[in-house]
Amino acid sequence: MSFLTSVRPSNLIILTATPFIIYLFATSPAYLRSLRALAGVENGSGVMVPGYLLLLVAPAAGLLAYFLPRGGARSRLWAVLATAVHVVCLALLLFTTIAQPYTASALANGVDAFSSGMVVPGVNPRQLTPEADLWLRSMERWLFAGYAAFSLLGLALRRLAERSASSVVSRLGVLFGCVPSGIVLVLVLFFAHVAFAAGVATTIRAAISAYVLAAILGLIWVGLLQLRPSRRTIALSAACAAALGLASAWSLLQTPIPYVLAGTLDAKVGIIRDTPSSLIGAVRFGQYPGAPEGEAGVRTFLTAEDAIKAVNEKQGVSAVLLPAGLSPAGWSQLWQTSALDDRSRSTGITFAVLAILLGILTFGGTLHWRHPLAIGAEFIIDTIRGIPMLVIVLYVGLPLAGALKDATSGAVDPPNMLRGIVAMAIAYSAYLAEIFRAGINAVPVGQIEAAKSVGLNRWQTARLIVLPQAFRIIIPPLGNELIAILKDTSLLSILSIRDITQRMREFQSASFLPFAPYNSAAIFYIFLTLAAASLVNTVERKYNVKHR
Repeated sequence: MSFLTSVRPSNLIILTATPFIIYLFATSPAYLRSLRALAGVENGSGVMVPGYLLLLVAPAAGLLAYFLPRGGARSRLWAVLATAVHVVCLALLLFTTIAQPYTASALANGVDAFSSGMVVPGVNPRQLTPEADLWLRSMERWLFAGYAAFSLLGLALRRLAERSASSVVSRLGVLFGCVPSGIVLVLVLFFAHVAFAAGVATTIRAAISAYVLAAILGLIWVGLLQLRPSRRTIALSAACAAALGLASAWSLLQTPIPYVLAGTLDAKVGIIRDTPSSLIGAVRFGQYPGAPEGEAGVRTFLTAEDAIKAVNEKQGVSAVLLPAGLSPAGWSQLWQTSALDDRSRSTGITFAVLAILLGILTFGGTLHWRHPLAIGAEFIIDTIRGIPMLVIVLYVGLPLAGALKDATSGAVDPPNMLRGIVAMAIAYSAYLAEIFRAGINAVPVGQIEAAKSVGLNRWQTARLIVLPQAFRIIIPPLGNELIAILKDTSLLSILSIRDITQRMREFQSASFLPFAPYNSAAIFYIFLTLAAASLVNTVERKYNVKHR
Protein backbone atom coordinates (compact mmCIF):
# COMPACT_ATOMS: atom_id res chain seq x y z
CA MET A 1 0.00 0.00 0.00
CA SER A 2 2.87 2.39 0.73
CA PHE A 3 4.14 1.84 -2.82
CA LEU A 4 0.75 2.72 -4.28
CA THR A 5 0.54 5.91 -2.26
CA SER A 6 3.97 6.98 -3.51
CA VAL A 7 2.95 6.54 -7.18
CA ARG A 8 1.43 9.49 -9.01
CA PRO A 9 -2.36 9.00 -9.41
CA SER A 10 -2.06 9.39 -13.19
CA ASN A 11 0.52 6.61 -13.26
CA LEU A 12 -1.88 4.24 -11.54
CA ILE A 13 -3.92 4.22 -14.74
CA ILE A 14 -0.87 3.08 -16.68
CA LEU A 15 -0.11 0.44 -14.05
CA THR A 16 -3.66 -0.84 -14.37
CA ALA A 17 -3.43 -0.93 -18.16
CA THR A 18 0.05 -2.49 -18.19
CA PRO A 19 -1.17 -6.15 -18.08
CA PHE A 20 -3.39 -5.50 -21.10
CA ILE A 21 -0.52 -3.78 -22.96
CA ILE A 22 1.81 -6.70 -22.19
CA TYR A 23 -0.84 -9.18 -23.34
CA LEU A 24 -1.37 -7.18 -26.55
CA PHE A 25 2.33 -7.15 -27.40
CA ALA A 26 2.84 -10.79 -26.39
CA THR A 27 -0.01 -12.20 -28.45
CA SER A 28 0.10 -10.00 -31.57
CA PRO A 29 2.91 -10.65 -34.09
CA ALA A 30 2.28 -7.25 -35.67
CA TYR A 31 2.78 -5.44 -32.37
CA LEU A 32 5.83 -7.55 -31.53
CA ARG A 33 7.45 -6.62 -34.83
CA SER A 34 6.55 -2.95 -34.44
CA LEU A 35 7.86 -2.90 -30.88
CA ARG A 36 11.14 -4.42 -32.01
CA ALA A 37 11.49 -2.04 -34.95
CA LEU A 38 10.64 1.13 -33.00
CA ALA A 39 12.88 0.25 -30.08
CA GLY A 40 15.73 -0.36 -32.49
CA VAL A 41 16.52 -3.98 -31.58
CA GLU A 42 19.16 -5.40 -33.91
CA ASN A 43 19.52 -9.10 -34.67
CA GLY A 44 21.64 -10.92 -32.10
CA SER A 45 21.88 -7.91 -29.82
CA GLY A 46 20.78 -9.82 -26.71
CA VAL A 47 24.37 -10.87 -25.99
CA MET A 48 25.33 -7.20 -25.64
CA VAL A 49 22.97 -6.44 -22.76
CA PRO A 50 25.20 -7.89 -19.97
CA GLY A 51 28.20 -5.92 -21.21
CA TYR A 52 26.17 -2.72 -21.41
CA LEU A 53 24.84 -3.17 -17.88
CA LEU A 54 28.32 -3.98 -16.58
CA LEU A 55 29.81 -0.83 -18.13
CA LEU A 56 26.87 1.14 -16.74
CA VAL A 57 26.92 -0.23 -13.19
CA ALA A 58 30.71 -0.14 -12.74
CA PRO A 59 31.21 3.65 -13.03
CA ALA A 60 27.89 4.43 -11.34
CA ALA A 61 28.83 2.32 -8.32
CA GLY A 62 32.29 3.91 -8.29
CA LEU A 63 30.82 7.41 -8.19
CA LEU A 64 28.38 6.41 -5.45
CA ALA A 65 31.18 4.81 -3.44
CA TYR A 66 33.12 8.05 -3.63
CA PHE A 67 30.38 10.60 -2.98
CA LEU A 68 28.07 8.78 -0.53
CA PRO A 69 28.34 10.37 2.94
CA ARG A 70 29.76 8.27 5.73
CA GLY A 71 28.30 10.10 8.69
CA GLY A 72 26.06 7.35 10.07
CA ALA A 73 25.98 3.58 10.20
CA ARG A 74 23.39 3.36 7.42
CA SER A 75 25.37 5.71 5.16
CA ARG A 76 28.55 3.74 5.75
CA LEU A 77 26.70 0.52 4.91
CA TRP A 78 25.53 1.96 1.58
CA ALA A 79 29.05 3.22 0.83
CA VAL A 80 30.55 -0.20 1.57
CA LEU A 81 27.91 -1.87 -0.59
CA ALA A 82 28.61 0.50 -3.51
CA THR A 83 32.34 -0.11 -3.12
CA ALA A 84 31.81 -3.88 -3.18
CA VAL A 85 29.65 -3.68 -6.30
CA HIS A 86 32.25 -1.48 -7.95
CA VAL A 87 35.10 -3.87 -7.15
CA VAL A 88 33.11 -6.87 -8.40
CA CYS A 89 32.32 -5.06 -11.67
CA LEU A 90 35.98 -4.15 -12.11
CA ALA A 91 36.94 -7.80 -11.60
CA LEU A 92 34.40 -8.88 -14.22
CA LEU A 93 35.80 -6.34 -16.66
CA LEU A 94 39.35 -7.49 -16.06
CA PHE A 95 38.98 -11.28 -15.97
CA THR A 96 35.98 -12.00 -18.21
CA THR A 97 34.82 -11.13 -21.73
CA ILE A 98 31.29 -10.11 -20.77
CA ALA A 99 31.73 -6.56 -22.07
CA GLN A 100 33.44 -7.54 -25.32
CA PRO A 101 30.32 -8.04 -27.53
CA TYR A 102 29.00 -4.63 -26.52
CA THR A 103 32.29 -2.79 -26.97
CA ALA A 104 32.78 -4.46 -30.37
CA SER A 105 29.32 -3.32 -31.47
CA ALA A 106 29.93 0.20 -30.14
CA LEU A 107 33.22 0.46 -32.04
CA ALA A 108 31.77 -0.98 -35.25
CA ASN A 109 28.95 1.56 -35.21
CA GLY A 110 31.24 4.40 -34.16
CA VAL A 111 33.42 4.34 -37.29
CA ASP A 112 32.52 5.12 -40.88
CA ALA A 113 31.38 1.88 -42.47
CA PHE A 114 32.34 3.09 -45.97
CA SER A 115 35.85 4.39 -45.34
CA SER A 116 37.03 2.39 -42.32
CA GLY A 117 38.74 -0.96 -42.76
CA MET A 118 37.66 -2.09 -39.27
CA VAL A 119 34.14 -3.08 -40.36
CA VAL A 120 33.15 -6.03 -42.52
CA PRO A 121 31.61 -4.45 -45.65
CA GLY A 122 28.01 -5.21 -46.53
CA VAL A 123 27.13 -6.87 -43.22
CA ASN A 124 24.17 -5.63 -41.18
CA PRO A 125 24.29 -5.24 -38.22
CA ARG A 126 27.86 -4.05 -38.41
CA GLN A 127 30.66 -6.40 -37.39
CA LEU A 128 34.35 -5.84 -36.81
CA THR A 129 36.89 -7.60 -38.98
CA PRO A 130 38.95 -10.32 -37.21
CA GLU A 131 41.98 -8.02 -37.16
CA ALA A 132 39.98 -5.15 -35.64
CA ASP A 133 38.38 -7.46 -33.09
CA LEU A 134 41.81 -8.74 -32.03
CA TRP A 135 43.11 -5.18 -31.72
CA LEU A 136 40.06 -4.21 -29.63
CA ARG A 137 40.58 -7.11 -27.24
CA SER A 138 44.20 -6.10 -26.64
CA MET A 139 43.19 -2.47 -26.11
CA GLU A 140 40.44 -3.49 -23.68
CA ARG A 141 42.91 -5.22 -21.41
CA TRP A 142 45.00 -2.08 -21.10
CA LEU A 143 42.04 0.29 -20.81
CA PHE A 144 40.16 -1.77 -18.23
CA ALA A 145 43.35 -2.32 -16.22
CA GLY A 146 44.09 1.40 -16.24
CA TYR A 147 40.52 2.26 -15.30
CA ALA A 148 40.55 -0.20 -12.39
CA ALA A 149 43.90 1.10 -11.13
CA PHE A 150 42.82 4.74 -11.24
CA SER A 151 39.43 4.02 -9.68
CA LEU A 152 40.82 1.99 -6.78
CA LEU A 153 43.52 4.60 -6.21
CA GLY A 154 40.84 7.27 -6.07
CA LEU A 155 38.84 5.35 -3.46
CA ALA A 156 42.01 4.85 -1.39
CA LEU A 157 42.75 8.57 -1.56
CA ARG A 158 39.16 9.24 -0.50
CA ARG A 159 39.66 7.23 2.68
CA LEU A 160 43.02 8.89 3.27
CA ALA A 161 41.48 12.34 2.83
CA GLU A 162 38.85 11.49 5.47
CA ARG A 163 41.56 10.70 7.99
CA SER A 164 44.00 13.48 7.17
CA ALA A 165 41.46 16.16 6.14
CA SER A 166 43.84 17.19 3.34
CA SER A 167 42.33 19.17 0.48
CA VAL A 168 45.16 18.16 -1.87
CA VAL A 169 44.54 14.46 -1.27
CA SER A 170 40.82 15.01 -1.72
CA ARG A 171 41.36 16.69 -5.09
CA LEU A 172 43.65 13.90 -6.21
CA GLY A 173 40.95 11.42 -5.20
CA VAL A 174 38.42 13.24 -7.36
CA LEU A 175 40.87 13.29 -10.25
CA PHE A 176 41.72 9.58 -10.09
CA GLY A 177 38.45 8.16 -8.78
CA CYS A 178 35.69 10.28 -10.31
CA VAL A 179 36.97 11.57 -13.63
CA PRO A 180 37.54 8.12 -15.22
CA SER A 181 34.18 6.82 -13.96
CA GLY A 182 32.45 9.95 -15.18
CA ILE A 183 34.01 9.61 -18.62
CA VAL A 184 32.98 5.95 -18.90
CA LEU A 185 29.44 6.74 -17.74
CA VAL A 186 29.02 9.62 -20.22
CA LEU A 187 30.37 7.52 -23.09
CA VAL A 188 28.03 4.63 -22.35
CA LEU A 189 24.96 6.80 -21.78
CA PHE A 190 25.32 9.37 -24.54
CA PHE A 191 27.75 8.24 -27.24
CA ALA A 192 28.22 4.48 -27.52
CA HIS A 193 25.84 2.61 -29.80
CA VAL A 194 23.06 0.65 -28.06
CA ALA A 195 22.24 -2.18 -30.45
CA PHE A 196 19.36 -3.61 -28.38
CA ALA A 197 17.49 -0.26 -28.05
CA ALA A 198 18.95 2.15 -30.60
CA GLY A 199 15.68 4.01 -31.28
CA VAL A 200 14.77 4.59 -27.64
CA ALA A 201 18.38 5.50 -26.81
CA THR A 202 18.45 8.07 -29.61
CA THR A 203 15.26 9.72 -28.36
CA ILE A 204 16.40 9.86 -24.74
CA ARG A 205 19.90 11.05 -25.62
CA ALA A 206 18.60 13.79 -27.89
CA ALA A 207 16.10 14.98 -25.28
CA ILE A 208 18.54 15.07 -22.36
CA SER A 209 21.37 16.64 -24.39
CA ALA A 210 19.08 19.30 -25.84
CA TYR A 211 17.60 20.01 -22.40
CA VAL A 212 20.99 20.46 -20.74
CA LEU A 213 22.27 22.67 -23.58
CA ALA A 214 19.04 24.68 -23.56
CA ALA A 215 19.38 25.22 -19.80
CA ILE A 216 22.95 26.47 -20.27
CA LEU A 217 21.88 28.84 -23.05
CA GLY A 218 18.89 29.99 -20.99
CA LEU A 219 21.16 30.82 -18.06
CA ILE A 220 23.41 32.75 -20.45
CA TRP A 221 20.46 34.79 -21.74
CA VAL A 222 19.33 35.52 -18.18
CA GLY A 223 22.87 36.46 -17.19
CA LEU A 224 23.03 38.92 -20.08
CA LEU A 225 19.66 40.37 -19.05
CA GLN A 226 21.08 41.13 -15.61
CA LEU A 227 23.99 43.20 -16.98
CA ARG A 228 24.07 46.85 -15.96
CA PRO A 229 25.14 49.59 -18.40
CA SER A 230 27.95 52.09 -18.03
CA ARG A 231 29.47 54.74 -20.23
CA ARG A 232 32.43 52.48 -20.90
CA THR A 233 30.23 49.62 -22.17
CA ILE A 234 28.26 51.95 -24.45
CA ALA A 235 31.48 53.43 -25.87
CA LEU A 236 33.05 49.98 -26.30
CA SER A 237 29.93 48.69 -28.07
CA ALA A 238 29.93 51.67 -30.42
CA ALA A 239 33.62 51.13 -31.17
CA CYS A 240 33.01 47.45 -31.94
CA ALA A 241 30.15 48.37 -34.28
CA ALA A 242 32.39 50.86 -36.08
CA ALA A 243 35.18 48.27 -36.36
CA LEU A 244 32.78 45.73 -37.84
CA GLY A 245 31.56 48.35 -40.29
CA LEU A 246 35.11 49.09 -41.40
CA ALA A 247 35.84 45.37 -41.79
CA SER A 248 32.68 45.01 -43.88
CA ALA A 249 33.65 47.93 -46.08
CA TRP A 250 37.17 46.55 -46.56
CA SER A 251 35.80 43.15 -47.66
CA LEU A 252 33.12 44.56 -49.97
CA LEU A 253 35.50 47.09 -51.59
CA GLN A 254 37.95 44.45 -52.79
CA THR A 255 38.74 44.57 -56.51
CA PRO A 256 36.06 42.66 -58.45
CA ILE A 257 37.19 39.84 -60.70
CA PRO A 258 36.22 40.31 -64.40
CA TYR A 259 34.33 37.39 -65.92
CA VAL A 260 33.21 36.65 -69.45
CA LEU A 261 30.63 34.29 -70.90
CA ALA A 262 32.26 33.00 -74.10
CA GLY A 263 30.99 30.61 -76.76
CA THR A 264 27.47 29.89 -77.97
CA LEU A 265 24.23 28.92 -76.22
CA ASP A 266 23.52 25.87 -78.36
CA ALA A 267 24.18 23.50 -75.42
CA LYS A 268 25.00 23.70 -71.72
CA VAL A 269 27.16 26.37 -70.10
CA GLY A 270 30.32 25.30 -68.32
CA ILE A 271 30.92 26.70 -64.84
CA ILE A 272 34.32 26.38 -63.19
CA ARG A 273 34.86 25.96 -59.47
CA ASP A 274 34.90 29.07 -57.24
CA THR A 275 32.78 31.09 -59.67
CA PRO A 276 30.64 33.62 -57.71
CA SER A 277 27.18 32.22 -57.05
CA SER A 278 25.52 35.45 -58.21
CA LEU A 279 27.01 35.01 -61.70
CA ILE A 280 26.00 31.33 -61.78
CA GLY A 281 22.42 32.30 -61.02
CA ALA A 282 22.46 35.05 -63.65
CA VAL A 283 23.68 32.65 -66.35
CA ARG A 284 21.37 29.84 -65.34
CA PHE A 285 18.18 31.92 -65.22
CA GLY A 286 19.04 34.30 -68.07
CA GLN A 287 19.48 37.43 -65.95
CA TYR A 288 21.96 39.24 -68.22
CA PRO A 289 21.60 41.39 -71.36
CA GLY A 290 20.70 39.42 -74.48
CA ALA A 291 19.97 36.22 -72.59
CA PRO A 292 17.43 33.82 -74.11
CA GLU A 293 14.20 33.12 -72.32
CA GLY A 294 13.99 30.10 -70.05
CA GLU A 295 16.49 28.31 -67.86
CA ALA A 296 19.88 27.34 -69.27
CA GLY A 297 21.60 24.08 -68.41
CA VAL A 298 24.93 24.29 -66.60
CA ARG A 299 27.75 21.85 -65.98
CA THR A 300 30.48 22.22 -63.35
CA PHE A 301 34.19 21.76 -64.01
CA LEU A 302 37.19 21.89 -61.70
CA THR A 303 39.37 24.07 -63.94
CA ALA A 304 38.98 26.36 -66.92
CA GLU A 305 41.10 24.00 -69.02
CA ASP A 306 38.61 21.16 -68.43
CA ALA A 307 35.68 23.36 -69.44
CA ILE A 308 37.41 24.63 -72.59
CA LYS A 309 38.35 21.07 -73.52
CA ALA A 310 34.73 19.95 -73.14
CA VAL A 311 33.61 22.73 -75.51
CA ASN A 312 36.24 21.89 -78.09
CA GLU A 313 35.38 18.18 -77.98
CA LYS A 314 31.62 18.93 -78.10
CA GLN A 315 30.78 17.10 -74.87
CA GLY A 316 27.39 18.77 -74.49
CA VAL A 317 28.92 22.14 -73.56
CA SER A 318 29.01 25.12 -75.93
CA ALA A 319 29.87 28.07 -73.67
CA VAL A 320 31.96 28.73 -70.59
CA LEU A 321 31.72 31.33 -67.83
CA LEU A 322 35.29 32.00 -66.71
CA PRO A 323 37.68 34.81 -65.69
CA ALA A 324 38.34 37.22 -68.56
CA GLY A 325 42.04 36.46 -68.64
CA LEU A 326 41.39 32.76 -69.35
CA SER A 327 38.97 33.28 -72.26
CA PRO A 328 40.24 31.59 -75.45
CA ALA A 329 41.03 33.87 -78.38
CA GLY A 330 38.49 33.81 -81.18
CA TRP A 331 35.51 32.82 -79.03
CA SER A 332 32.49 35.11 -79.20
CA GLN A 333 31.85 36.94 -75.93
CA LEU A 334 28.18 36.87 -74.97
CA TRP A 335 28.44 38.78 -71.69
CA GLN A 336 31.13 40.66 -69.80
CA THR A 337 30.83 41.52 -66.11
CA SER A 338 32.75 41.54 -62.83
CA ALA A 339 31.96 40.32 -59.32
CA LEU A 340 33.51 39.75 -55.95
CA ASP A 341 34.46 36.24 -54.97
CA ASP A 342 31.96 34.53 -52.70
CA ARG A 343 34.24 34.52 -49.67
CA SER A 344 34.85 38.30 -49.68
CA ARG A 345 31.18 38.97 -50.38
CA SER A 346 29.92 36.66 -47.64
CA THR A 347 32.47 38.03 -45.14
CA GLY A 348 31.50 41.60 -45.95
CA ILE A 349 27.79 40.95 -45.66
CA THR A 350 28.27 39.08 -42.38
CA PHE A 351 30.30 41.93 -40.89
CA ALA A 352 27.76 44.44 -42.17
CA VAL A 353 24.85 42.60 -40.56
CA LEU A 354 26.75 42.31 -37.26
CA ALA A 355 27.69 45.99 -37.40
CA ILE A 356 24.08 47.03 -38.01
CA LEU A 357 22.77 44.79 -35.21
CA LEU A 358 25.39 45.98 -32.75
CA GLY A 359 24.76 49.59 -33.77
CA ILE A 360 21.02 49.18 -33.14
CA LEU A 361 21.71 47.54 -29.77
CA THR A 362 24.07 50.39 -28.85
CA PHE A 363 21.48 52.98 -29.85
CA GLY A 364 18.79 51.17 -27.86
CA GLY A 365 21.09 50.89 -24.87
CA THR A 366 21.84 54.62 -25.01
CA LEU A 367 18.17 55.50 -25.45
CA HIS A 368 16.87 53.33 -22.59
CA TRP A 369 20.11 53.21 -20.58
CA ARG A 370 20.41 49.44 -20.71
CA HIS A 371 23.34 47.21 -21.52
CA PRO A 372 23.47 46.46 -25.28
CA LEU A 373 23.95 42.74 -24.58
CA ALA A 374 20.86 42.77 -22.35
CA ILE A 375 18.82 44.20 -25.21
CA GLY A 376 20.34 41.57 -27.53
CA ALA A 377 19.39 38.75 -25.15
CA GLU A 378 15.86 40.11 -24.93
CA PHE A 379 15.67 40.26 -28.72
CA ILE A 380 16.88 36.65 -29.02
CA ILE A 381 14.32 35.42 -26.49
CA ASP A 382 11.42 37.23 -28.17
CA THR A 383 12.49 36.18 -31.66
CA ILE A 384 12.99 32.50 -30.86
CA ARG A 385 9.61 32.28 -29.11
CA GLY A 386 7.97 33.66 -32.25
CA ILE A 387 9.33 30.96 -34.60
CA PRO A 388 7.73 27.49 -34.76
CA MET A 389 9.85 24.62 -33.50
CA LEU A 390 9.81 22.79 -36.83
CA VAL A 391 11.08 25.86 -38.68
CA ILE A 392 14.00 26.19 -36.25
CA VAL A 393 14.89 22.51 -36.64
CA LEU A 394 14.82 22.77 -40.42
CA TYR A 395 16.70 26.08 -40.49
CA VAL A 396 19.50 24.95 -38.19
CA GLY A 397 19.66 21.43 -39.59
CA LEU A 398 19.76 22.30 -43.30
CA PRO A 399 20.73 25.82 -44.51
CA LEU A 400 22.61 26.98 -41.42
CA ALA A 401 24.63 23.77 -41.11
CA GLY A 402 25.26 23.84 -44.86
CA ALA A 403 26.48 27.43 -44.69
CA LEU A 404 28.80 26.52 -41.83
CA LYS A 405 30.19 23.65 -43.87
CA ASP A 406 30.75 25.89 -46.89
CA ALA A 407 32.34 28.64 -44.82
CA THR A 408 34.86 26.21 -43.34
CA SER A 409 35.47 24.37 -46.64
CA GLY A 410 34.02 21.17 -45.19
CA ALA A 411 36.15 21.19 -42.04
CA VAL A 412 33.06 21.65 -39.83
CA ASP A 413 30.25 19.33 -40.87
CA PRO A 414 28.15 18.42 -37.82
CA PRO A 415 26.15 15.18 -38.01
CA ASN A 416 22.37 15.31 -38.16
CA MET A 417 22.06 14.28 -34.51
CA LEU A 418 24.14 17.25 -33.35
CA ARG A 419 22.25 19.60 -35.66
CA GLY A 420 18.93 18.50 -34.20
CA ILE A 421 20.16 18.79 -30.61
CA VAL A 422 21.49 22.31 -31.21
CA ALA A 423 18.26 23.34 -32.95
CA MET A 424 16.06 22.13 -30.08
CA ALA A 425 18.40 23.66 -27.51
CA ILE A 426 18.19 27.05 -29.20
CA ALA A 427 14.40 26.82 -29.43
CA TYR A 428 13.89 25.81 -25.80
CA SER A 429 16.54 28.17 -24.39
CA ALA A 430 14.13 31.09 -24.81
CA TYR A 431 11.41 29.41 -22.75
CA LEU A 432 13.85 28.22 -20.09
CA ALA A 433 15.32 31.74 -19.90
CA GLU A 434 11.89 33.13 -19.05
CA ILE A 435 11.44 30.43 -16.41
CA PHE A 436 14.82 31.26 -14.88
CA ARG A 437 14.05 34.98 -14.96
CA ALA A 438 10.70 34.45 -13.24
CA GLY A 439 12.33 32.33 -10.52
CA ILE A 440 15.06 34.92 -9.91
CA ASN A 441 12.54 37.76 -9.74
CA ALA A 442 10.47 35.77 -7.23
CA VAL A 443 13.29 35.93 -4.67
CA PRO A 444 12.56 38.83 -2.27
CA VAL A 445 14.70 41.89 -2.89
CA GLY A 446 15.34 42.19 0.84
CA GLN A 447 17.44 39.03 0.81
CA ILE A 448 19.65 40.43 -1.95
CA GLU A 449 20.07 43.65 0.00
CA ALA A 450 20.91 41.66 3.13
CA ALA A 451 23.55 39.72 1.18
CA LYS A 452 25.12 42.98 0.05
CA SER A 453 25.09 44.28 3.61
CA VAL A 454 27.21 41.35 4.81
CA GLY A 455 29.78 41.89 2.07
CA LEU A 456 28.79 39.33 -0.57
CA ASN A 457 29.54 40.32 -4.16
CA ARG A 458 27.09 39.80 -7.03
CA TRP A 459 28.42 36.34 -7.94
CA GLN A 460 28.33 35.14 -4.34
CA THR A 461 24.84 36.55 -3.89
CA ALA A 462 23.62 34.77 -7.01
CA ARG A 463 25.28 31.45 -6.14
CA LEU A 464 24.49 31.32 -2.41
CA ILE A 465 21.26 33.29 -2.03
CA VAL A 466 19.32 33.75 -5.27
CA LEU A 467 19.83 30.58 -7.31
CA PRO A 468 19.10 28.01 -4.55
CA GLN A 469 15.76 29.67 -3.78
CA ALA A 470 14.92 30.27 -7.43
CA PHE A 471 15.60 26.62 -8.25
CA ARG A 472 13.01 25.40 -5.75
CA ILE A 473 10.45 27.76 -7.26
CA ILE A 474 11.00 26.75 -10.88
CA ILE A 475 11.18 22.96 -10.47
CA PRO A 476 7.58 22.37 -11.74
CA PRO A 477 7.94 24.46 -14.94
CA LEU A 478 11.40 22.98 -15.56
CA GLY A 479 9.87 19.51 -15.36
CA ASN A 480 7.15 20.56 -17.76
CA GLU A 481 9.78 21.70 -20.29
CA LEU A 482 11.62 18.38 -19.90
CA ILE A 483 8.46 16.49 -20.83
CA ALA A 484 7.80 18.85 -23.74
CA ILE A 485 11.31 18.49 -25.16
CA LEU A 486 11.08 14.71 -24.78
CA LYS A 487 8.00 14.69 -27.00
CA ASP A 488 9.34 17.27 -29.46
CA THR A 489 12.30 15.04 -30.28
CA SER A 490 9.86 13.48 -32.74
CA LEU A 491 10.44 16.56 -34.92
CA LEU A 492 14.05 15.49 -35.42
CA SER A 493 12.82 12.71 -37.70
CA ILE A 494 12.55 15.41 -40.37
CA LEU A 495 16.39 15.37 -40.39
CA SER A 496 16.39 11.56 -40.84
CA ILE A 497 17.51 11.01 -37.25
CA ARG A 498 16.47 7.45 -36.48
CA ASP A 499 14.59 8.03 -33.25
CA ILE A 500 11.31 6.35 -32.32
CA THR A 501 9.27 8.46 -34.75
CA GLN A 502 11.59 7.95 -37.72
CA ARG A 503 11.70 4.22 -37.11
CA MET A 504 7.91 4.23 -36.85
CA ARG A 505 7.65 5.84 -40.29
CA GLU A 506 10.16 3.41 -41.78
CA PHE A 507 8.39 0.38 -40.32
CA GLN A 508 4.94 1.58 -41.37
CA SER A 509 6.05 2.24 -44.95
CA ALA A 510 7.61 -1.23 -45.11
CA SER A 511 4.84 -3.21 -43.37
CA PHE A 512 1.71 -1.21 -44.36
CA LEU A 513 0.24 -1.95 -40.93
CA PRO A 514 -2.44 0.66 -40.13
CA PHE A 515 -2.38 0.88 -36.31
CA ALA A 516 0.46 -1.17 -34.78
CA PRO A 517 3.34 1.28 -35.52
CA TYR A 518 1.44 4.34 -34.36
CA ASN A 519 0.06 2.69 -31.23
CA SER A 520 3.50 1.38 -30.34
CA ALA A 521 5.07 4.82 -30.78
CA ALA A 522 2.34 6.41 -28.66
CA ILE A 523 2.90 3.86 -25.89
CA PHE A 524 6.67 4.44 -26.01
CA TYR A 525 6.23 8.20 -25.62
CA ILE A 526 3.64 7.78 -22.86
CA PHE A 527 5.96 5.62 -20.80
CA LEU A 528 8.89 7.98 -21.37
CA THR A 529 6.92 11.09 -20.41
CA LEU A 530 5.42 9.40 -17.37
CA ALA A 531 8.88 8.35 -16.25
CA ALA A 532 10.04 11.95 -16.66
CA ALA A 533 7.00 13.20 -14.73
CA SER A 534 7.71 10.76 -11.91
CA LEU A 535 11.33 11.94 -11.79
CA VAL A 536 10.21 15.55 -11.56
CA ASN A 537 7.71 14.64 -8.85
CA THR A 538 10.50 12.96 -6.86
CA VAL A 539 12.64 16.08 -7.12
CA GLU A 540 9.70 18.22 -6.01
CA ARG A 541 9.18 16.05 -2.93
CA LYS A 542 12.90 16.17 -2.15
CA TYR A 543 12.92 19.97 -2.18
CA ASN A 544 9.47 20.21 -0.58
CA VAL A 545 7.87 22.20 -3.40
CA LYS A 546 4.36 23.24 -2.36
CA HIS A 547 1.51 22.86 -4.82
CA ARG A 548 -1.29 25.38 -4.70
